Parts: sequence; structure tokens; C-alpha cells
Amino acid sequence: MDTITDVSTIRVGIVGLGLMGCSITTCLIMAGHEVIAVAPVAIDLQHADKRIQTHLLHSKEHGLIDKEPGHFLKQLTITEDYNLLKNCKVVIECTLENTDIKKSVYNKIEAVISNEAILTSNTSAIPISILQKLTQFPSRFFGLHWAEPSHTTRFLEIICGELSDPVKAEFLYQLSHHWGKEPTLVRKDIRGFITNRLMYSMYREAMWLVENGYATIEDVDRACRNNTGYWMTLVGVFRWMDLTGVAAYHTVMKDLFPTLNNSTEVPELIDKIVREGGKGVANAHGFYNYTPEEAKCWEETFTKFSYEIRELALKYPADVVEKKMKQSPNEE
Repeated sequence: MDTITDVSTIRVGIVGLGLMGCSITTCLIMAGHEVIAVAPVAIDLQHADKRIQTHLLHSKEHGLIDKEPGHFLKQLTITEDYNLLKNCKVVIECTLENTDIKKSVYNKIEAVISNEAILTSNTSAIPISILQKLTQFPSRFFGLHWAEPSHTTRFLEIICGELSDPVKAEFLYQLSHHWGKEPTLVRKDIRGFITNRLMYSMYREAMWLVENGYATIEDVDRACRNNTGYWMTLVGVFRWMDLTGVAAYHTVMKDLFPTLNNSTEVPELIDKIVREGGKGVANAHGFYNYTPEEAKCWEETFTKFSYEIRELALKYPADVVEKKMKQSPNEE
């Protein structure tokens, strides 16, 4: 595919305007794209515009953009009409994790987009090799796995299915840098992709430790914040082992791995919360007890944190050491 020279010439479609769909949309209009945002369910129309405007206001306050929200909103069309996706070069599906729903959405998208357009899914759980078989042209289908809030984080996974065209994968990899990402290209499809497989291993062990009385929920969260959370913005697991002594990890692994939880069942700790209707801060019922005021304050605090941690993280990009090595001694 052609090298990207001007992102503003690429029209992008989003289908699904829930929490993540809105932050992905914000990221794309901030990057200069004209965006067609389709709401497959009418209720999304009630919230999408306000959410996106709020994201833009916060982005202006924190220096991510230097123009008023209105400038970017001119590039955005929010609609229920799939026909408006016709001239989109890339379309991102961001709907519920249900293959029947996704298949219905793909049929509507593919009925109007060109055969050359790239179709992607923001799924975090369904293998891309399964989803691409629900489409007319599997070779142009990929996973684009974002993190919330999508307009502030550097994270993005580009996932190839078994039938995906590697040339189109490289195109998405190049394009994602224009979105302010440090992307990961997942070359072989696997359920959960990279980050979720790592994170859910940790979630499972965390719940096992609590359920078996080794620590409280608060203790486990404190350990994560003050250890893993302390270094992961700078490095990943392999660089961390390099920095702190590979041989020591090898020694610990031999004795520790056999004792780790490897249950295939959903832990009762989370199952009970979901059975009771808990959704976390969204309805003030989660692993912690919240008043409505506390839940709202946590949401606001997380929003503020996401912008401030971004400022710190941008000082330490993936090539920070490479750049330092290229500087002369006088520039240090």
C-alpha cells in the first residue's frame, strides 16, 4: 500500500460509540482525520457527542491539542447511517464482544465500503482468525486493540489473523504512529493477544491470593502500584529483567512457577460481583465499596491521571536510550 504522507486525506470510520468508541474517535480527529462515527444502537447518540467534547476539552487543558474542540468537531460526523462509510479507507468496529452482533455489523459495513478498504475490530477477547472468516475479504481484516482512554495512551496492538495481508498490516503499523502510538504488531493470532494474556495472568493470581487469604484486595493493589506500576511506564518485562539481573529471575522461576495458580475457572471473587450486578465505579459496586460520590471522584481522578502520566511517559519513549546514545557528550 502507499506510504502515508498526509493523514488528513484518510477518512476513517468508527462503528460503535460506547466508552472506547468515543475515545478512539477523539484520537482520530485529533490526528487530523475526517471521521464517520456510526452508532449501531440509538442510545449511543445520546452520549457520544458530549463524551467526545469532554475528551477534547481535557486534551486542550493538558496541551495535547492547541486548538479549540470546535476545530476538531468539524471533522466528525456522528450518524446511524452506514452508507456514509462509503469512502472510508479504514473502518474500526467497536461493538459488544458477541460474534453474532459483529457479523451483522460487518455485513452492513462491507455492503458500502470499497474492496480495498481495511476493516478492523477493537475486540479484546475474540481471535482475529475467527472474526475475519465472518467477512467477505478476510485478507483485509485485522485487530486494532486500543486501551482506554485511547486518545491519551501510547498503547495499540495490531493483530494479524491467519488470512491477513502482511502489507496491509505494515500500513496500519505506519498509520498508528500518526495517532501518537508506540504500536505492537502481533504477527500470529492468539486469543487475548499480548497485553491481555499478560494482564489476565496477573488478575488470576491476584484473585487467587485474596481468595486463599494471603492478602486483602487493598494489599494486592498496593503491591501492584508500588512495584510493577513503578517501572512499567518505562520498560516492559524483558527489559526489566535485563536491568535487574536475568539470572536471578531464572533461579526464582524454577521454584515459583509450580506454585502459581493455573485454574481455568472464573474466580468466585469476581463471579459473585457480576452475579450481583456489579460493574465497578460505573454503578458504585465492584471489588471496593463506593458511595456514588466516591465512584464519580475515582472516575475524575483516573481521567486526570491519564493525562499526567502521559506527560511523564512521553519523556521516555521506546527509543529514549537510542537517542541518548546518538547525542554528543556536550548535549547530555
